[in-house]
Amino acid sequence: MKHDTSQMIKREEHLPVILIGEGLLVGMIGGLIVLAYRIALKYAGKWMDEIITFAGQSPVRMAGWLLVLMVLAVLVGLLVRWEPMISGSGIPQLEGELAGLSLGREGPSIQLGAMTGKGISKLLKRDRTEEKFLLTCGASAGLSAAFHAPLAGVMFSLEEVHKNFSVSVLISVMTASITADYISSQFIGIEPVFQFDIGNVLPQNYYWMIVVLGVILGCFGAFYNWFTLTVQAMYKKVSWLNEVTRLLIPFTLAGIFAFTAPELLGSGHELIDLMTDHKLLLGGAIFLLAAKFVFSAVCFGSGAPGGIFFPLLVLGALTGGIFGMIGVNYFGMDPDYINNFVLLAMAGYFTAIVRAPLTGIILIFEMTGSVSQMLSLSIISIVAYIVATLLKSDPIYESLLERLLAGRGELKEEGSREKVLMRQSVMFGSAAADHEVGEIQWPDHCLLVSIQRSGREIIPRGNTMIRAGDVLVTMTEEQYAGEMHDEVREICEE
Repeated sequence: MKHDTSQMIKREEHLPVILIGEGLLVGMIGGLIVLAYRIALKYAGKWMDEIITFAGQSPVRMAGWLLVLMVLAVLVGLLVRWEPMISGSGIPQLEGELAGLSLGREGPSIQLGAMTGKGISKLLKRDRTEEKFLLTCGASAGLSAAFHAPLAGVMFSLEEVHKNFSVSVLISVMTASITADYISSQFIGIEPVFQFDIGNVLPQNYYWMIVVLGVILGCFGAFYNWFTLTVQAMYKKVSWLNEVTRLLIPFTLAGIFAFTAPELLGSGHELIDLMTDHKLLLGGAIFLLAAKFVFSAVCFGSGAPGGIFFPLLVLGALTGGIFGMIGVNYFGMDPDYINNFVLLAMAGYFTAIVRAPLTGIILIFEMTGSVSQMLSLSIISIVAYIVATLLKSDPIYESLLERLLAGRGELKEEGSREKVLMRQSVMFGSAAADHEVGEIQWPDHCLLVSIQRSGREIIPRGNTMIRAGDVLVTMTEEQYAGEMHDEVREICEE
């Protein structure tokens, strides 16, 4: 049953408390689902290694394994044809809602968590406003359970998915993320995803190298975004390739690499171990970086379900390791600091591609268990962010979302009459602060329904004075939500 406007406004008074309880529920269920997915991937990786070892003993077995991969490619292609929204990372699909291939687990994990939130919203018959909150809670729970990174789960869902830092959504998202992480930790443990030694804090006389690496990562990240989108477009331009046949390309390559370069398979966790254990020479690291870069783009561009989140961290780690080895070989840098640059490059490369610097910083120190590099992490993230922005490289998930909507003919939403409530905090010095409601030029299709001040609810009138620190609750129809959010934010923040 749809809630009418009066019911929606009345429910808004208790929404923060309600969302905490619903966030707990989403975190529990979403955490269990993503945990099951993570365990399944773990065993699938072990079985793949055993199969490759067995098949590599004779040419006949190798040919048999290639045939099996082709059959799997057809099956996955049929699933993608049946439900196109499972293809790719899952994160652009989520934003739209709000085998050994070189793909990551994070995209499907975030999508699984978000769809858990949506399912609970439908089950409880919540309105569109609460559904968006629960989607955000689910995304946070998915990332938290996938990487044992609860703070990064919170930051990513707010910075990349929800794009709003209201108190209500923050508390509910934290509840979901912590709950999912607790459940996952009970089964998998609390060890960081990446376990490598960073013995010393990088001395400040090496900080010029951080800036140089940040510039390189900004350029490399912009190229990564362009190359990924180009490969995706190339697949679609070939007329004889469809959802099924295009998957034969990465699956066949995976079969070939299984017997020639198995290090390229999977998300690439082992490559980081090789780099941080100093088991790679400079030439080998450069080859693996180039091959992993191309193979990841080929896999993702085909539309195979899987994310780019984890592989791009691996590419960043390889870039940082290569940079560190060059510093050692040609600039006299102490080899003990190579791992520092591995860690820094992971954060910088993530920031250049996704354009979510806070998430990148928090994710890296949670996944590695190292909190001693915060200053250098911040510097490299800022430099990479600036360089990628100056190169006019759009954030990868926004670009993928635009292509997804264009392909589905949904660039312009029409006809939705669902009402959406939004919250925006008033900043000091903004156009709204210290002005009466009637003095402000509000956007079209925007209704100011409430002003929250120090825990009190104020019904706005034309002569009601808005103060810095107030939270404005506005309502609009769903199809205008995006543009209205941006316009109200300008009023409240500038």
